[in-house]
Amino acid sequence: MCCNILPRHPHHIPTAMRAALLIQRWYRQYVARLEMRRRCTWNIFQSIEYAGEQDQIKLYNFFGYLMDHFTPASSERNLISHIFREHDIGRDVEWESYKSIEVPELYSGPHLSFPMTFSNAAELVEAFKNKQQLHSRYVLQLLVESWRRLRILPNISQISTCHSKEITICGRNQNAHQAFKQLISCFNGLPSSERPYVFNGDYVDRGKDSLEILLILFSFLLVYPNDVHLNRGNHEDHIVNLRYGFTKEVLGKYKLHGKKILKLLQKIFSWLPLATVIDHKVLVLHGGISDTTDLHLLSRVDRHKVTNPFKKQMRSGLIGSDLEDNDPTYEFVGSSRRRVRSLTHTTYTVTRHEAPRRSLQVQTTRVTYSVEEELKKRRRQAGLSQSYRDLHNSTMNSDLDSDPDSGGELLDSNEDEWKQIVDLLWSDPMPQDGCIPNDVRGGGCYWGPNVTEEVLRRHNLTLLIRSHECKQEGYEFCHNRKVLTIFSASNYYEVGSNRGAYIRMGPDLVPHFIQYQANRSTRELTLRQSVGQTERSALKALREKLFAHKSELVSAFQVYDPEHKGRISLGNWASAMEAVLKLGLPWRMLRSQLVGETVDGMLDYQLWFRELSITEHKTELSNANLLETMYKNHSNLETIFRIIDTDNSGLISLEEFRQTWKLLSTHLQTDISDKAISDLAVSIDFNKDGSIDINEFMEAFRLVGGDLLQTKCSSGGSIL
Repeated sequence: MCCNILPRHPHHIPTAMRAALLIQRWYRQYVARLEMRRRCTWNIFQSIEYAGEQDQIKLYNFFGYLMDHFTPASSERNLISHIFREHDIGRDVEWESYKSIEVPELYSGPHLSFPMTFSNAAELVEAFKNKQQLHSRYVLQLLVESWRRLRILPNISQISTCHSKEITICGRNQNAHQAFKQLISCFNGLPSSERPYVFNGDYVDRGKDSLEILLILFSFLLVYPNDVHLNRGNHEDHIVNLRYGFTKEVLGKYKLHGKKILKLLQKIFSWLPLATVIDHKVLVLHGGISDTTDLHLLSRVDRHKVTNPFKKQMRSGLIGSDLEDNDPTYEFVGSSRRRVRSLTHTTYTVTRHEAPRRSLQVQTTRVTYSVEEELKKRRRQAGLSQSYRDLHNSTMNSDLDSDPDSGGELLDSNEDEWKQIVDLLWSDPMPQDGCIPNDVRGGGCYWGPNVTEEVLRRHNLTLLIRSHECKQEGYEFCHNRKVLTIFSASNYYEVGSNRGAYIRMGPDLVPHFIQYQANRSTRELTLRQSVGQTERSALKALREKLFAHKSELVSAFQVYDPEHKGRISLGNWASAMEAVLKLGLPWRMLRSQLVGETVDGMLDYQLWFRELSITEHKTELSNANLLETMYKNHSNLETIFRIIDTDNSGLISLEEFRQTWKLLSTHLQTDISDKAISDLAVSIDFNKDGSIDINEFMEAFRLVGGDLLQTKCSSGGSIL
């Protein structure tokens, strides 16, 4: 019977096959388009994140400049000087102050006893699951005990597997979405002597449960000191915490004792180990390495002195001065001059040994040599593969004078130690050979496969495990599978943006990966729904950034509009966007989502800004430049506010508010009048009590994307 059917309908088989092939081709193209959209969305999130980190480090540099070049009695210097006082914490007589804090009978949260037991730690996990808060007395006592434990640990922990043990390695587990669940998802069973863990830094910031995560980790560290290992990340830094949320979180949860908790955490962060080595073969650290990385040197560093790894860089005078000498390559020391070096960047400044110190009020034109421009010039001259060491040494060793008075802090032999710590915390791998400064993040370096080979060979290692970068699948190999990035926070940028993962490693030292999504609703989304949701969030963040740079963008557009018709080509639009924002994004690919209607391929850019649909602060303030400065420098402004708020009350006086703006305007090298600042202060002092609530102010002037984005994306539009 089959033999009779086939000859009758010979066209059925080729038709079915053609249909199957068409469906297969369509599906592959569909998946490929979704993957391109996801990658483009990823680039938006990552570019904005790294631009924020670079902005933060530039602000650090500015603070260092103030400390080095303004008179000790100047009000501007006094506003920020306390963040440089490393020894204040060590002299703090209130270390044992928790003993005087009473726990009221009505307190229904968990009770801790010391030495801590497993039941204490497990009870704490359950309490935090149920949204209970630990009493401040127990928080402080737990932190003091953790500090006592951490300070006796080596810089590089040496641990080993055996046939009965399997080590679990977790990367960053903190984000803005269900951060506590991320940690619980990482637990391959609660830590114990049979289940050892290595946690690889970045326990705080960008989430609402950072403190709870720290307290849980410290609890298990005390219970199982030989089986729970905590490496330091770049966010274990009290100044970074001012910008990215941890300081605000602690003060919001513990209004009475929050300041004590933060001071103690600052000390604890400086005592966290820098790396962990498993079976003498696998190196686990947060960021990465450079071609100068020396584990033997790092094992001898006084790590507790590095409360902020960039402090050495900040105090080295990275910001140019306003001397009449216009050669930015040298600083003057007495009658001699020499090149200036910094901890993580190759940059130059002009200073004079006996130059008079100034106040902000007499600021004049400053000679600033661009870090980015210098690095790009040197990279063009030397090629991408030039070693980080060569680039570093070329600026350190040229024209150095042997004058004994020219030593000072810049020639301190400990600088190499500081630099290596920054590399460990901030560096990222790159596919090309070589080692170059990481001018995308603003700190550390990019290192290539040849550097990995050399560092591993030099220390007889086989694998480097690091975190520091979000990966879409939660992990990623590079450098011939000798570098492994593990990132344990799922939904890092947005719900559905990425999976989290952790590693299980036995005596064979082969990594086994466990991937997860902490959010149940995300697990139920289709790929198209997940990409679309993440894409909307990324475009919303990008639109807000575009609007904050409106004046600069208009000026850039006008360069391509010499006849002032108000229209430019889409190609010129893309060029201007990158010239102003410097995000390295595929603007031509993004224009379908960012640009509406065009006429003959020409964009009306004033109309385009109106169509961005960004919700602004409704204020009677007439100074548009001041408003735009606020939008563009929102995070910097909040950082300065929180530094000035020394009592951590959340309130600053009108005079402190004025000084904040003076600091910011000097950092930005822009002129903001006293009247404009006074008008702004009056407009937001709602109850007229002479003080300003920092949180209310920052929320009032936060840009919010409007409905246009939702309409475009939900109606089927996409990045591609």
